[in-house]
Order: sequence, then C-alpha cells, then structure tokens
Amino acid sequence: MKELLLAGVSSGVGKTTVTLGILKALTNRGYVVQAYKVGPDYIDTAYHSRITGRASRNLDSFMIPENKRLSWSYHKWHQKSDIALVEGVMGLFDGLGTDKDCASSAEMAKRLDLPVVLVIDGKATSTSAAAMVHGFKTFDPEVNIIGVIINRVASKNHYELIKGAIERYTDVEVLGYLPKNAEVALPSRHLGLIPDVEMDDVEQTFALLGNLVEEHINLERLLEVMEREDKEAKNPFNLPTDEDVTLAYAIDEAFHFYYEDNLDLLRDMGVQLIPFSPLTDETLPEADAYYFGGGFPEMYAKELMENEALRQSVLLAHEKGKPIYAECGGLMYLGESLKIDGKSYEMVGIFKGESVMTPRLKRFGYCEATTKVTTLFGPKGTKVRGHEFHHSTFETKETTALDLEKTRDGEVVAKWSGGYQKGRTFASYLHVHFYQNEELLKNWIATIKGAKSK
Repeated sequence: MKELLLAGVSSGVGKTTVTLGILKALTNRGYVVQAYKVGPDYIDTAYHSRITGRASRNLDSFMIPENKRLSWSYHKWHQKSDIALVEGVMGLFDGLGTDKDCASSAEMAKRLDLPVVLVIDGKATSTSAAAMVHGFKTFDPEVNIIGVIINRVASKNHYELIKGAIERYTDVEVLGYLPKNAEVALPSRHLGLIPDVEMDDVEQTFALLGNLVEEHINLERLLEVMEREDKEAKNPFNLPTDEDVTLAYAIDEAFHFYYEDNLDLLRDMGVQLIPFSPLTDETLPEADAYYFGGGFPEMYAKELMENEALRQSVLLAHEKGKPIYAECGGLMYLGESLKIDGKSYEMVGIFKGESVMTPRLKRFGYCEATTKVTTLFGPKGTKVRGHEFHHSTFETKETTALDLEKTRDGEVVAKWSGGYQKGRTFASYLHVHFYQNEELLKNWIATIKGAKSK
C-alpha cells in the first residue's frame, strides 16, 4: 500500500496547492487515489474529490477520539485504491492548544502510522530552510518525516540552493518543488478557499498544477517512499441495517458542507438519501425527515429568499411534525431572516430570530456540547463533540438547547449556550461527525421513526 501525509510547516505555505497538484499528477498516471483531510475542513475535501473522482474523507481525532473508530475512518476507504494521500491541517504540530499531540497532523501521522512529507515555503529563504527542516525533524522523533517539497521557488537555481542546504545539514530528502506561479493561486474569502462549485476555471487550474508536479517533483521517488505494509482495520460499529427511512438533504451551491462519512453511515443503516436544492426546487421531496448541512447561504441570500415556494414547503414540513436537522448554514436558513451589510433577506421562519453576518469569526474551533433538553441526539445530558466555524450570529430569544464549552490544554477557556429544538426541528452552529458515537445516529433515526408512526 502506498500512503502519505503531506504537512506544512505552518498555514499558508501552500500545502493544499501541492496536494492538489500531486493528486492530479497521480490520477493522470492512472492511479486510483483516495484522498483525506486532517480536521473538519469541507472545502479542501471537495477539491480532492473533484480531482480523484472519489469522495475525500475527513480524519479528525478530536471528533473521533477512539482509536478503532478513527482507524476505520481511514482504512475503510482506501482498501480498493492504489494510494492513500492525506492533506494535513495548519502546521505539522499545530492543533488544539499547545499540545503537539492534540488534533494535529503529527498526532494523526503517529496514530495511523503514516510517513510525512513536509511542505515548506521557499520564498525569500535559502540555507535557513535547513534549520527549519532540522527543527521539525528532531522536535518529535516519533513523527516519520521522510521528505520535503519546496513551494513558491523563484527559479531552478534557487531550488538547488535550498535543496543543497537541507540535504547538507539534515538527513531529509528533498523530493522537488513547485515554482512561484500566480496562475495556480486558489482564491479565498472569509471561510478559507472558495468552493470548487463557484469556480469556472478550476479544471484548468488542476491541469496546470498536475503538469507542474510532473515537471518539478520526482514522482517516481515519491511513490517509492510512500510504500508501506498493508494494514487491516475492522468495522467497530454495531448499527441496524434495515431501517425503512427516507431522508432528504439539501445539496447545492448554498448548502454542501457534509461529512461524507455521515452520509455513508446513514446509507449503511438502510436510510434512503434524497438530494434537493433550496435554490432551485419549488417544493421539498416527499421524505420522512430533512437535513440541512452547512454552506454559504449568505452568498445566495437573494436567491434563497426569492424561492418562496420552497421556504414555505420547509415551514409546512416543520408544522406537520417532520423531523428536521440543520447545521450552521442550515440554522441561518431556518431562522426568520439573514442580514448582510444592513440588508435583511427573508428566510424560512421556523426559529424566531435573525442571522447577522459579522466581520470576524465567531466561536471558532472545537467544542463539546451537552444537551439541556431532549434533542434528536438523545436525552438531556447527552454529550456531543463538534466544531463551529462561522461569520454570523443568530440573534434570537428562542430557548437554547445546548450548553457548550471549549477546552484547551486541560482548561475550559470559553462557555456559551446555543442550539434550538422546536417541535421536531433541531438546529445549531455545531458541525457533528457521527463516527464519535453511533448512539447519536441511532437516536436521530429513532426520532424519525417515532414521527413516522404517529
């Protein structure tokens, strides 16, 4: 099995660019590549999937703390592939707090026994790059750093200078570089990269990246150092597989943040998933329950408002007692309105309140929620791990359903309340990965089946 984790020395060094280029070059060569992303990112995984033709998966040690479940989230998907390629998050040792082994790429590499290739930024540096690589190599000897790729190099001579320094002062092999090229820069906005569905020329960018990798990175050597012994993992879940449930989920340019593993667990349980679009569909499809993931409703607020028929259909489903679950952007859609730059756009109106866009991130990061009332997750007191990442606040007088707290280095650093349960509709800013505890998923399905029987 060929497997590898690509990690940066920090955010912003271009590890996503390098990852996409390598994915494209390998798929061009005919390899079946299974891609992954460390952490809760949805946009990078969409880019991966676009290139490989296979759904990229999130690997998240905070939301999936148990080893057997985390291992399964990795091993399940690359069993029928030639290569498993994991893109890291932030810098190699960056995670939650100062603990290098808490939700970091380094922790993931050790827990899954993955070799690491380090991506460094070659801009405005030469011999100092060797000190950087030496520091990363020796900081945690249990992390198996097997190579370096240098990004944003000014010229071939510049590359040779950096390569010579690294290989003179360390035992880490330099595997190639990518030249500085404005044509491969990926546009971004407040939540990171712009989603691939919003880019008209994304295929041309991928093609260029693949060509640059072929030209400047030693793929033959990279494939050699990726070779590992095959490892096995067993399915740790005990889920019913005959559930007679239909679940319709919102999927379009405005709503497309879903963990693929969540959708697959639902399918494994026999749940029939039905896609629909809040942007273009005039009515909800017939289903037992509805699921609104995150996304960018603020980018399509006018279109969502103008599709009044669909909004009324959602409100009617709620009033009829259909179970509805919404995360982040879904919460913003289910409120009364969405305010952007002082202008309000009418939304569904299940929850009385207004989402207001903010210039800065709110409640950014991992957190743990405890239910204050019975919700679709389970009875009062149910613990749920999740992640918040949003540029809005929901201004409401609705009663909250969750107590949330953020812990860093063993200390609680923030507490707040959020999440709303009204009838059989639950919505919050929390993104949840159901691999953490199958009881959460069982409770959700039980809520749906209970509503069906009435």
